[in-house]
Amino acid sequence: MTESRAAGSTEAVDAHAVAELTRLRGSIDNIDAAIVHMLAERFKCTQEVGRLKAEYRLPPADPVREREQIERLRVLAESARLDPAFAEKFLNFIIAEVIRHHETIARA
Repeated sequence: MTESRAAGSTEAVDAHAVAELTRLRGSIDNIDAAIVHMLAERFKCTQEVGRLKAEYRLPPADPVREREQIERLRVLAESARLDPAFAEKFLNFIIAEVIRHHETIARA
């Protein structure tokens, strides 16, 4: 196929652009897969943390650790030229899920 239509556009896109989009999207798909696998590994570790916290009756949340992690991630984001606010939102989302898991483990 030498031509394709861009999403929402009536202009033809040349073959080089289509090939480049396909290549870049393939890379994005690979990165997304790696992120999913890394998150799965991270959650395996946090599940173990949750079991230890439950065993020793520690609270599911650790605000001091969370603040340290957020600051550490913001610094990493800046050095990687990623928006630190985005990195913080992403980590807060993960932390909320981890705390939810820890609460579930503690109730079991």
